[in-house]
Amino acid sequence: MTEQTFFADRTARVDVFLSEVTSLTRSAVKKLADEGHVSVNGSPAKAGFEVKNGDYVRIEVPDPVPTRAVPEDIPIEIVYEDDDIAVVNKAQGMTVHAGAGNYEGTLVNALLYRLKNLSGVGGELRPGIVHRIDKDTSGLLVVAKNDFAHLSLSKQIAEKEAGREYLALLEGVLKEDSGTVSTDIGRDPKDRLKMAVLPAGRGKSAVTDWEVVERFRENTLARFTLHTGRTHQIRVHARYMGHPVVGDKLYGFKKQRFNLEGQLLHACRLTLTHPRTGEVMTFEAPLPDYFAHIIEILRKEEVRS
Repeated sequence: MTEQTFFADRTARVDVFLSEVTSLTRSAVKKLADEGHVSVNGSPAKAGFEVKNGDYVRIEVPDPVPTRAVPEDIPIEIVYEDDDIAVVNKAQGMTVHAGAGNYEGTLVNALLYRLKNLSGVGGELRPGIVHRIDKDTSGLLVVAKNDFAHLSLSKQIAEKEAGREYLALLEGVLKEDSGTVSTDIGRDPKDRLKMAVLPAGRGKSAVTDWEVVERFRENTLARFTLHTGRTHQIRVHARYMGHPVVGDKLYGFKKQRFNLEGQLLHACRLTLTHPRTGEVMTFEAPLPDYFAHIIEILRKEEVRS
């Protein structure tokens, strides 16, 4: 962020004045003013505000946004790689690609350093990225190394031909052994940072199958299978079921028993058809240590009870 300060020497609209004393256009000044980056005598000012001789005018210009991701030497686990695809077991806490002020330390930055080629279909900030998993969700995702592979994999996901399974530790004990949640999901009208189940026709269709893997006194380990790929789908559906994911800071209970860095949600199994060979391939990733440790704690409690 760069700040510039000027004293007005005449009466003029603030956007006109700043466009004359800086290299910015009036439209650029207006955009910055709308975002709260322009002030007169210490108070926020819109583009049409009239400055007078002697007024103290300040404008803040945010740093330019990168137009492409850059390679970074960040450790990642690549479980499979050939000339067309790579399958990665993403660690919890790593964002998949750049966005919203986060342009470093992402999986894309690591992939650019580790792999020779990535598809360009997703753009220069998302090379190779066919699908995503949340920052605080761990597990498997496939990366395309060329556009041919990217288009094939995207089609498989869109047409529900690729299989994606997750393991999640839920709050509470599920009574049924299995089921399906089918709702519309969209932005939460009360909190734009969250997604929510919406009335029919108000969001996008989201379908999730679930089954119980193991029950504990106060928790359930469940397997989820995605039929659609909406943002935060499993986390939203788990909350909708009344059993949010343990450790979920956005959708989970405010009071958490365990001190966790994020939700206990892991993309454990990925099935796809290889774009070039047509071979059906299945990949599995075991629970990360922190997740497995919580499961062991719960199992020991069951033995003692």
